[in-house]
Amino acid sequence: MTETGIYQWFVTDTQEDDLLERWMESFIIDRKIQNLASGTIYFYVAKLKLFLEFCNQQSILYIHQLTPSIIRDYLGYLADKGHNPGGIHGCFRTLRTFLYWWEEEVEPEGWKNPIRKVKAPKVAVEPLDPTPIGDIEKLIRTCSSQTLTDVRDKTILYLLLDTGARAAELCAMNMSDVDAKEGTILIRRGKGRKPRMVFLGQKTKRCLKEYLDIRIDESREIKGDPLWITKFDERLSYWGLNLILKRRAKLARIEKPELHGFRRAFALNYLRNGGDIYTLQKLMGHADLQVLRRYLAQTNEDLQIAHYKFSPVDNSRL
Repeated sequence: MTETGIYQWFVTDTQEDDLLERWMESFIIDRKIQNLASGTIYFYVAKLKLFLEFCNQQSILYIHQLTPSIIRDYLGYLADKGHNPGGIHGCFRTLRTFLYWWEEEVEPEGWKNPIRKVKAPKVAVEPLDPTPIGDIEKLIRTCSSQTLTDVRDKTILYLLLDTGARAAELCAMNMSDVDAKEGTILIRRGKGRKPRMVFLGQKTKRCLKEYLDIRIDESREIKGDPLWITKFDERLSYWGLNLILKRRAKLARIEKPELHGFRRAFALNYLRNGGDIYTLQKLMGHADLQVLRRYLAQTNEDLQIAHYKFSPVDNSRL
């Protein structure tokens, strides 16, 4: 199945036709009609393409040919090809979503969904390292001038740490989303297309005001009203943001941090500073607490401080 082919619609001659590739194409069209994010659509396309390639190698063309054993063989095939556990789990979730959708769409008589008998592969919940605060301080120190570029980059670094906003969410911010006086920014389309408000501390508010003053003075009206602009008066892209970090890291003589590392740093330091996990969940735009687990890697130092404060012996009259 080619990347363009998966989007094409093929009309089946009979309702009994369960050709795998055609129904995958129909599934993608349905997901697009559901107005899912383009990233989600791309994810589904890529994962289904992997499964179709495996099925073609096994001469499996129809959905009724699928069995629990074939699905398990597919998961093993992915592991042998070097896919990491997270990627394999993503492939399983996509296939499960597709087969459940087909079952509901067609309501086939006598057909038993094979994926019901296949357990989801386990994924170790390994903690993800945040960007160290010390590294962020070094990055900020490279933004020493009052030019639009330096003030913009400094503000972005503050804002990423202070809000936990995703990189794509930051790039999508518009001038009209900002209430500089109140220190709030509306994220119109977060993950899952859910809007939420993020909030700025006093230092970030002051830095944003400096940027807005220069931004308004030095640039003309730009299509789409973007908050973050390049020196060419264009909206800052995800790749442009990544280049900013690369350039700043080189100036600071440190390893380039991951963009998502700022989000992890926000989560961990928010809790270290006394915030509660339920408020953090809402600020980060997570539907549940499960996703937060990989962000909250407590260090030995955190554990030692916690034990010092809450030691059963030291807090008793023993």
